[in-house]
Amino acid sequence: MSTLLTQAKTSTPAPEQGEAPPIQRGPTMAAAVVAAALVVWVGIEHGGRQAVLLGLGLGLGLALFHSRFGFTSGWRQLVAVGNGAGVRAHALLLGVAATLGLLILATSSGLFGSTPAPAAGPLGVGLLAGSFLFGLGMQLGGACASGTLFAVGSGQTSILVTLFGFIVGSVLYTWQYDLVDNLPAWDPVLLQDHVGFGGAWLVTLLVLVAIVVVSKVVQARRNPPPTGRPPTAHGLVRVLRGSWPMIVGAVVIGVLAAAVLWVSGGIWGVTSAFGLWGAKFLQLLGANPETWTYWQQPGQASSLSASLLADKTTLTNLGVIIGAAFAATLGGVYTLKHRFRARETTAALLGGILLGVGARLANGCNIGAYLGGISTGSISGWIWAVAALAGTWVGLKLRPYFGLGVPKSQDSVC
Repeated sequence: MSTLLTQAKTSTPAPEQGEAPPIQRGPTMAAAVVAAALVVWVGIEHGGRQAVLLGLGLGLGLALFHSRFGFTSGWRQLVAVGNGAGVRAHALLLGVAATLGLLILATSSGLFGSTPAPAAGPLGVGLLAGSFLFGLGMQLGGACASGTLFAVGSGQTSILVTLFGFIVGSVLYTWQYDLVDNLPAWDPVLLQDHVGFGGAWLVTLLVLVAIVVVSKVVQARRNPPPTGRPPTAHGLVRVLRGSWPMIVGAVVIGVLAAAVLWVSGGIWGVTSAFGLWGAKFLQLLGANPETWTYWQQPGQASSLSASLLADKTTLTNLGVIIGAAFAATLGGVYTLKHRFRARETTAALLGGILLGVGARLANGCNIGAYLGGISTGSISGWIWAVAALAGTWVGLKLRPYFGLGVPKSQDSVC
């Protein structure tokens, strides 16, 4: 019997999964040692909460890699050929995170003395323009915010160009912050302020169910090719060495995202750290980003003056990278080999810059604004999704000019 979570019809059956290569023992041990040492160091220097956040980042890296959980590919497959498997996994992730996140907010329960707060983003030009640019940048850069981190961690050296562009775009935004500081915007809107936390949860789930149903209807009509399936181990060892179904990854990532809110009082984010990393690097070169208006704001100034390992977002980002490296080496697929081609490299750099600028304009990325916004009842998360989907469509039109592929209905996989 067909249910919301069963696979939708595709033009051909999903391909068989190959067997995972042997464990890469040396790199696996190295990743494990680095992870353990860093957790201990952070705990000693910066306290238990920071160490737990790093640990949650490690878990997110494992889950993101094992499930190959991609926002970029999921939207590309939906828009290009109508395969909604990735978007249905997104809906499950959002549902899990919203269920736990709204419960945490409703009960004001936070660990380490934190007070949980929603991701209440303003509604305006910055949100629309930024999320559109982010959607476009995802398709040119080849990854979203979380995807960039776990791809770098798993040895996909081509994504280093996207990450570099991400940092450059973030720095450009902070440098020219005065130009975009007062774009027209309305105050944030939270569902729970109008229908209560129970109502916010119900409305969110109903919209997510509608998205799942529509995606299955679209997929049935377009009859797209199935998604590819990476190699995996089998049996119980699949937990550590295998390729997880995306719906399993969605549940695990949703739980861990809510745990970040519970531990820190704020949503899981990714991209705010990129501007901080860029500013720290500029200081090493003798520049003075601390004189820029952006870094003179009280919260930003304290982040810039403190250690990177005291920054919540930096900790979870490092955790994702190291966790993905551990997972990739366990799965035997870690590699640093890549041939850089001029057009692809240009697309990755340009896409990364658009991602960095877009994320800051929209007050967040696919994690902070989209996942964080929707899972804490903010209308801004839904608006971000619609505008980013529009940017995805434009990005798909531009990909062939850079020698990048776009899924087609006659492909064997998408």
